[in-house]
Amino acid sequence: MSDHLKLWYAQPSSDPDTKGDTGWNRAMPVGNGRLGGMVFGDMPVERIQLNEESIWAGPPVPVHQPGAKEALQQAREEIFAGNVEEAESLIRKNVLSPHTGPRSYQPFGDLWIESIDCDPNGKVGEYRRELNLDTAIASVTYVQEGVRHCREIFTSAVDQVMVVHWSADEPGSIHTSVRMTRELDADTSVRNHDTLILEGQAAHGSTHQGVKFTGLLRAVADGGTLLQEGNELTVRGADGLTLYLAVRTDYHFINPKEPLQRDLAAWCEMDLEAALRKGYLQLKSDHIEEHRRLFRRVDLQLESNDPDASANETLPTDQRLAALQQGGKDAGLTSLYFQYGRYLLISSSRPGNMPANLQGIWNPLMEAPWDSDYHLNINLQMNYWLCQVTNLSECHLPYFDLLEGLVEPGKKTAAEVYGCQGFVAHYTTDAWLFTAPLGNISYGMWPMGAGWCVRDFMEYYRFTGDMRFLAERAYPIMKEAALFFLDWLVRHPETGLWVSGPSTSPENMYISPKGNKIGLCMAPAMDQQIIREVFANVIEAAAVLKIEDDCIAELTEVMNELAMPGIGPDGRLMEWCEDVEEAEPGHRHISHLYGLYPGSQYTFESTPDVMEAAQKTLNYRLSHGGGHTGWSRAWIINFWSRLKNGEEAYNNLQNLFKHSTLPNLFDNHPPFQIDGNFGAAAGIAEMLLQSHNDIIELLPALPSEWQAGLVRGLKARGGFEVDIIWKDGVLQECRIRSQLGNKCIVSYSGQRIEFDTSAGGSYDPF
Repeated sequence: MSDHLKLWYAQPSSDPDTKGDTGWNRAMPVGNGRLGGMVFGDMPVERIQLNEESIWAGPPVPVHQPGAKEALQQAREEIFAGNVEEAESLIRKNVLSPHTGPRSYQPFGDLWIESIDCDPNGKVGEYRRELNLDTAIASVTYVQEGVRHCREIFTSAVDQVMVVHWSADEPGSIHTSVRMTRELDADTSVRNHDTLILEGQAAHGSTHQGVKFTGLLRAVADGGTLLQEGNELTVRGADGLTLYLAVRTDYHFINPKEPLQRDLAAWCEMDLEAALRKGYLQLKSDHIEEHRRLFRRVDLQLESNDPDASANETLPTDQRLAALQQGGKDAGLTSLYFQYGRYLLISSSRPGNMPANLQGIWNPLMEAPWDSDYHLNINLQMNYWLCQVTNLSECHLPYFDLLEGLVEPGKKTAAEVYGCQGFVAHYTTDAWLFTAPLGNISYGMWPMGAGWCVRDFMEYYRFTGDMRFLAERAYPIMKEAALFFLDWLVRHPETGLWVSGPSTSPENMYISPKGNKIGLCMAPAMDQQIIREVFANVIEAAAVLKIEDDCIAELTEVMNELAMPGIGPDGRLMEWCEDVEEAEPGHRHISHLYGLYPGSQYTFESTPDVMEAAQKTLNYRLSHGGGHTGWSRAWIINFWSRLKNGEEAYNNLQNLFKHSTLPNLFDNHPPFQIDGNFGAAAGIAEMLLQSHNDIIELLPALPSEWQAGLVRGLKARGGFEVDIIWKDGVLQECRIRSQLGNKCIVSYSGQRIEFDTSAGGSYDPF
């Protein structure tokens, strides 16, 4: 695990040849789950843009609207009567809260390291900047005036500090100034000639006062002089320089309305003192060891059948991407991209922290796109699709913490807005854990956010077998979501089946009989699929936990009478319960295929007709311009993988690289949005291993381009870890390690083998 796990570049991020690009989309991300940085590698002024996960502008947040319950009931009646326009008017006026933003996730600031006392026009040679995924260290090396310089930057999850270490191969060669800035709402100062302080409060002008934050940066010079000059530190004639940055906030996740009452500067000082006692080399060693504990669980190496592909592997990463975008082949770049997704998740979602938001933890803007919030109508969920299968179960825990934080506000919303028991959440939330419905009908009137999210609690159990987690965390929250749906569902007046609504198919619209674009409906396909899945998961969990009560009996009865989406006259799966004209045939959301992925309601074994309809649905969407955002293309990769069509999965992965990938391999919505990185990494894993139907399927969607390769350490449901080696498109070796001692069923190329296992045992089934 060395050179094939590095992103590297031959020029700074803000190189003049980048045609006005600010460089952020070329910078390299580092993070410890909480504290992140974008390393530019610029000359002569290095910029490291800084984030801390909890720096959010504050309330007010959306609130419940009076009269919502009555309006919802009346809207149902109007829809059943065919008056969808009247129903939308009712919901718009009486149910949906107006937006109360911007209320954005914001940057901490910027760290600037500016070379001084050197010729500004002096030649810089042998420049290289790289991000080593195996060590989670970004580095910048160059030769200036005959001296080789190297800067290493990492953010330690062990010691909760960012570290910048600058060395040179000639004594006394480091001359620099160091400063921290923030665009708005912060003050800077210097303490004891060696410490920079930046402190402030997230806000939007005079409104939305939010999280308070403090950062301390300590400079330690090896030789030379270290002085204060205004609000900067100046170093001259040093042999080496190490900067230690600690950032803390008053955000209180347990109760965001009550900020932590703690001296933030003293807290930062404790972090710094502990780091200084260790020293740079021990900090670095501990950081690498902790990162590798997670990262090295999985190895992926892909080989192309194109003899010219290997030539691209020696190019800088941006040139490799450009070559692929121009039609070249580069299986090694796919392997790198897959591991980059795992790296980004490790770096933005660790136990005890907040989950990765729309930008992970990396955001340079005071008003981020979509506030960088937690979108619950696919984006947050997609961030975690790779968690279990790529052996990063611990990284899933912040996601569960957030969802559990929504339960109490979600119960209040369920009672006050809907008159229902249980808990509900809608298309979005943020650090303030609100659950009220808000915004426009096409995305706001969608009470399925909690239902979609709680599926992942069951998935965590299926992969890990953690009975305590199932009993204490998964079952209670899934049941709360199910209780809401039991009260929310109504009988369709014509069919007598249980239907959801008024609701929408996320962000999509259809043409009403009056010729208007409409989002509101009854029984959209995704609603019905999500509700069925929630009920099935609660029933399954209850069986494992040996729970039998009236609730389980009721769930079973209602589940069996749920209206489920049909197949339309053209052979496609229907997105709405009626055959209507789509307003946007190439819409980015393909919500009615939820039951295919991430759900598992549809398989070739159980529903071959729906699988055929799903394929037609995908082809139709793509032929009308679908997949035009990064995350949407990532979802499509997973769809084709579940359909076991490796060629189409591969083609869509290539299109993701061509149209939705930035030079630093960040996903491009546009703009940057990290869910595409995570979703595509999950899709690559899904091409190589599937286990959603209780069978471990090896290489189910292997494309012809990946003629040879190996993957080690992928996880399968049931508590199995899987290694696969193939050559000439054919399985050569398979090793399955059983962690729980469950029975194992393995399938490959029409062969199916079933055998008993013991916990800790290793098996070669073929």
